[in-house]
Amino acid sequence: MNDAVMIAMSGGVDSAVAAHLVASSHTAAGVTMEHLSYESEAMRLAAQTDIADAAAVCNVLGIPHYVADLREEFKQFVTDPFIAAYVAGETPNPCILCNQRIKFGALADFAAKKGYDRLATGHYARIERAENGRYLLRRAKDAEKDQTYVLYTLTQQMLTTTFFPLGELTKAEVRELAAQLQFSAAKKGDSQDICFIPDGDYAAFIGRKTGTTFPPGDFLSMDGRVLGRHRGIIHYTPGQRKGLGIALGKPAYVVSKSAEENTVVLGDNDDLFSRRLTVKNINLIPLESIATPMRLHAKARYKQAPAPARVEQTAPNELTVEFEEPQRAIAPGQALVLYDDDYVVGGGTIC
Repeated sequence: MNDAVMIAMSGGVDSAVAAHLVASSHTAAGVTMEHLSYESEAMRLAAQTDIADAAAVCNVLGIPHYVADLREEFKQFVTDPFIAAYVAGETPNPCILCNQRIKFGALADFAAKKGYDRLATGHYARIERAENGRYLLRRAKDAEKDQTYVLYTLTQQMLTTTFFPLGELTKAEVRELAAQLQFSAAKKGDSQDICFIPDGDYAAFIGRKTGTTFPPGDFLSMDGRVLGRHRGIIHYTPGQRKGLGIALGKPAYVVSKSAEENTVVLGDNDDLFSRRLTVKNINLIPLESIATPMRLHAKARYKQAPAPARVEQTAPNELTVEFEEPQRAIAPGQALVLYDDDYVVGGGTIC
């Protein structure tokens, strides 16, 4: 492996500082993905601005800047599966798919073809090597910015060739360094929501892309009584309270939904809690398999705090997880990520 590192650059402050840190000690280049099929002129202009901002940082650093056209790959591996999962009644996390198949897949391949064996990103996470030679994924120094939840799919091969320069820094330190370097990105805000749906209207996006209208169906109570009519199953996700369009005289929450039956079950907040779940499509990092049940901490949503749980591998690609305390609004399609102290043990998709 050579010492050349390509830095994935979004045009934001994190990747700009990552590029500075890499370029100070390695042969380096920057790369910005062109991955969106623009839904509006504003999206197109924003993407062009991000590319220009990343190129400007590379110019200051004296390193090459590339643009990788990954629009077809992004559609195939991120947006199409996102749409399919929503239509099937799940609540997917496209950022995890993007990291697995695009950033550390197609983009890493692009870097390798240009002669850069390693890929760096502005993620807040750390990579270490264990005594047995396996690579480990560790939470970032800045607990508030830690992004290991969306990185649990990284394989040993991916971890071998990945570099996270910001893992030992806090966000405040990154912004301060960017200001000292006079990077224009120092004043940019953090990205929000899903990049390909900037307005957050998932249902409208899916409708446009599929050309399909999703018919109304029944709202059901926990005991199967019809409470009213919903406006299409893709408008709802477990735990949702706002925007239901139904008045029951008390707070109501989406407990579950069935794409096959086109129904949405509503209940009280207490009905959202569950203790046991199964995950599929698993990836384990410090070990090949879980031979005997383990006591770990698990989180079923990005912003959720890890909670104590018993984890058992019940099939080659399946884990059964039982929390010590019931967890709220567990949603099929979301990721469950397992931790042993600061280290990611692995994870999978909730089914």
